[in-house]
Amino acid sequence: MELFTVENLITLLMLILLQAVLGLDNLLYISLESKKAKETHQKKVRRIGIGGAIILRLILLFALIEIIGYFKNTLFNINSSILQANFNLHSIIVLIGGVFIMYTAVTEILHMLNFDENPKKNNDYKSTTKIIISIIAMNLIFSFDSILAAMALTDVFLIMSIAIIIGGLIMIFLADGVSEFLKKNRMFEVLGLFILFIVGIMLISEGAHLAHMKIFGSKILPMSKTTFYFVIFVLILIDIIQNRYQKLINKNNI
Repeated sequence: MELFTVENLITLLMLILLQAVLGLDNLLYISLESKKAKETHQKKVRRIGIGGAIILRLILLFALIEIIGYFKNTLFNINSSILQANFNLHSIIVLIGGVFIMYTAVTEILHMLNFDENPKKNNDYKSTTKIIISIIAMNLIFSFDSILAAMALTDVFLIMSIAIIIGGLIMIFLADGVSEFLKKNRMFEVLGLFILFIVGIMLISEGAHLAHMKIFGSKILPMSKTTFYFVIFVLILIDIIQNRYQKLINKNNI
């Protein structure tokens, strides 16, 4: 079969679009996480983190193609009157990712509430290596859905690989712009952190669904992408209206 057929090219475009859309929340995490590094290192952190993640995504893609069954096999069960669940490797990874993202968002929100006007000293910054590892690890967790969706659309490894590489390059291109925007518009950091918090909830609900989790007999359903984007739209709308209202109050000295 020829590689560059019309069908494969259409599939490639769909996969690139999928990578871009599913990478938005990942891009926000990268922008917020890179701020923990020294300012002179932030650009390098973002590029190395995303670049390393691209390589590991390709490895993950190959691994999933070869051993997809192991990710779906049940590792252990919980069966009590309160909680019932069948955990597999996929569900555990997604759940851990969701908990970590929620922890990160809550920690940063609490840090904002204890805002210190004094600039950070050099030794207050997080290790560059730790930030890069964190970005790569979270990128892989975010990758599962996009890679599994890609495998559902095509079985051509090269097409999926090209889509992953182009998607990663788009993220590298956009990462600096998003970070600069957040730096110049500090109030949007709060919005970004709450969006990140919702991303954590979405991942936890997805992980619980993959584990067929029930609490008091009620099945946990995953948060749909439609619900997620609607909540994000409402948050952004509230933030815009609140900022405009605050400007009007300041302008009229109310």
